[in-house]
Amino acid sequence: MDVDIDAGPGAMRFIPDPVNKDWDQAVTFLPASDNKKLEKNSPGRIGAIVAVVILAAILALIIGIVVWHFHFRKDLKIQKIYTGSLSISNEAFVDAYENPDSPEFKKLANQVLTQLKSMYSDSPQLSRYYIGSQVQAFSEGSVIAYYESEFAVPVDQEAAVDQAVSNLNDIYSGSKAGKRQIETNQGPLVLGNFVSSASTRFSQHTKGFVEDIIKSPGFPDIPYPPNSFVQWQLRGDPDYVLKLTFDTFNLEQNCTNDFVRVYDSLVAVNKYIMAEKCGYYSPSDPLAFISSRNVMLVTLVTNEVGNFPGFKARVSQIKKDDPSVKCGGTLTGSTGIFTSPNFPNYYPPNTTCQWNIEVPVGKFIKLKFPKFMVSTGGSICMGDYVDIVGKRLCGQQSANMLSTVNSNKGTVVFVSDASNVDRGFSATFEAYEPTDPCPDQFQCSNKRCVNRSMRCDGWNDCRDSSDEVNCQCDPYMIQCKNGFCKPMFWRCDGVDDCGDGTDEVNCGCKTGQFQCKNDQCVSEKQKCDGTPDCKDGSDEEGCGRDLSCTVSTFACANGKCISKPNPICDGQNDCGDNSDESNCDVGEFPWQVSLHIKNVAHVCGASVISERWLVTAAHCVQDDAKYRYSQPGTWDAYLGLHKQRDKQIVTKRALKQIIPHPSYNPYTYDFDIALMELESPITYSETIRPVCLPTATDTYPTGGTVTITGWGATREGGSGAQVLQKAQVRIINSTVCDQLMNGQISSRMMCAGVLSGGVDACQGDSGGPLTYLSSERMFLAGVVSWGDGCARRNKPGIYTFVPKFRGWIKEKTGV
Repeated sequence: MDVDIDAGPGAMRFIPDPVNKDWDQAVTFLPASDNKKLEKNSPGRIGAIVAVVILAAILALIIGIVVWHFHFRKDLKIQKIYTGSLSISNEAFVDAYENPDSPEFKKLANQVLTQLKSMYSDSPQLSRYYIGSQVQAFSEGSVIAYYESEFAVPVDQEAAVDQAVSNLNDIYSGSKAGKRQIETNQGPLVLGNFVSSASTRFSQHTKGFVEDIIKSPGFPDIPYPPNSFVQWQLRGDPDYVLKLTFDTFNLEQNCTNDFVRVYDSLVAVNKYIMAEKCGYYSPSDPLAFISSRNVMLVTLVTNEVGNFPGFKARVSQIKKDDPSVKCGGTLTGSTGIFTSPNFPNYYPPNTTCQWNIEVPVGKFIKLKFPKFMVSTGGSICMGDYVDIVGKRLCGQQSANMLSTVNSNKGTVVFVSDASNVDRGFSATFEAYEPTDPCPDQFQCSNKRCVNRSMRCDGWNDCRDSSDEVNCQCDPYMIQCKNGFCKPMFWRCDGVDDCGDGTDEVNCGCKTGQFQCKNDQCVSEKQKCDGTPDCKDGSDEEGCGRDLSCTVSTFACANGKCISKPNPICDGQNDCGDNSDESNCDVGEFPWQVSLHIKNVAHVCGASVISERWLVTAAHCVQDDAKYRYSQPGTWDAYLGLHKQRDKQIVTKRALKQIIPHPSYNPYTYDFDIALMELESPITYSETIRPVCLPTATDTYPTGGTVTITGWGATREGGSGAQVLQKAQVRIINSTVCDQLMNGQISSRMMCAGVLSGGVDACQGDSGGPLTYLSSERMFLAGVVSWGDGCARRNKPGIYTFVPKFRGWIKEKTGV
């Protein structure tokens, strides 16, 4: 470094003699006749002068460095970023606060900025170094503002400024703070809590083909610290994009506490957020992201509790035209394969790919998508989507989704916008004869193709049952009267597998069952209960009533006979006196709860376990880009509800708190359970009662019948039900289930379903109960969690196994 030091008044200087102005021309250099003699015997005057000059220069340099260190370095300033939250107790959260561009957001943000400036001005250590602040977001509770404040701090004052910020935390937070009303030029703010912590920012430039490493603080020796905000600003060379691969990723499961965000930008702007992640991701299936340009931002945010090991990631750069990110082109031939960029890892934002597909003339194109996970962006696919000849698809579609193009030429276009990327898709195309869309196969009514061997095998392979109608069954199968074929081992198992009772006739009934005249078996308790449970109504004969109706009709209370199939509780007053509908709204499942987003619609189910507490699924309360499902204020709970249109006349409760299980994994759905505390207790009635909780040691026999209920979709991809639906399924051996679900079943999951397909929970049933009857009581055995589509063959429903969580429920609720 260069240091300039002016000579003082006592310093020695060389001054030419002003009298002899030609002094430099008067010096004469004579040749030496004996160089050695001259060198040896000449006086050391010149050498001494040189030595003195060099010594003086060295001393001057040392003095300059010392002076700079002790005098000038104190003026060297560093950037200090503090992030935090500020609660505002006299404001109510409105939806507009989610939009940074809304007038409401800007108005409240200006008030918060004025407030922060006022708070910092009270501290001499902070006011002199304060640069400015930025409000990044608002959330509920009543309103919480999230901000970032910047200070230019002399290096020797860094510790003092950290302490000053800590003092502010004590002044404005905690029990000793109370509530402080602060006047701003736009009105008062009443503060309830203030938390601020230092931010750490790293910046690095990846060059060439060398991989850089970024790690959470302390990794792998210690967990990451609490109340941290760490940023990694990553850059690459021009004409390159960055690839970020997490070799280790282990954070707290709840993304409202600790999370990592990845941005396609150098600053944390929501418009460019690629993903927000928390929980655990296996090294065998790591998270990997690609930017759309040569920059990327990674942030780690942690709260004060529950710290975990953290993460380690590799950063590399690849050419923009690298095969892993290049996409689109012309595909020809009879078959072919194509994928979204970077598949099966996350595709980059701001990407458009177009594939022009051409099969032989006279053929049509069939497209199959074994995997399809494209960020939703709304029901009309305005964000990321795949366009197939003008038809847009987005979201997470069922495995092996099919689409056809009625031409030998077609285009497939993939588009991703600036934010919220996903894993993308893999696709195959093949040519087929227009007159024979399923060569050597059976064509379903829904245009699917299945192997001919699957026709009339008792399984719903088409998913619309068209492969199972009008069947002539093999001798080793049950020939149902309605034309279906069913496996023989389902005969006389107490379940109407045919749908017309054929498989349950001539069985001989078990102890505790009543044998109908048509040989059907029903519970003894159903005899003479006023409802014909036998298909022939024989369980209601000889019950002391004058039955003028035949056994094949329903007897109304007014004596009218109804021959309509299944008239009970179908929502229509067939009897005229409403007796066919009279017992429907008295809760058969009084613990069933409908969870609604406020003023929107039913989203998930839940179960009543006490006057104050509900059990639901953790995946129901995970935030997304549109809703903050983790916030109690998002929800209304409807109890005692049977028909969705009757929600105005049943019990409604707001929520006080939501407790998802801390180990919930949103990627594997392990630990998929959550608790909800009601804002006020409920009163039990005929339609609102708790379900029994199992003990921690309870087990349920394979093949045992369990009941699922909910208002979910009545078929895969369909709309939700208006009337509470119920279905009986069977418990499936966990080893068999794990094989069917490709090794995704943990000890905290249970499987139930009908392996032939057709009966299952579906979208909208999540969080609802799976109950098991034991000793005349219904126990909450499971919580609706996940599945591969709905009601598919050999794809059972997966439920959270409640006995595993009995201790946790007791710890959190006291129930």
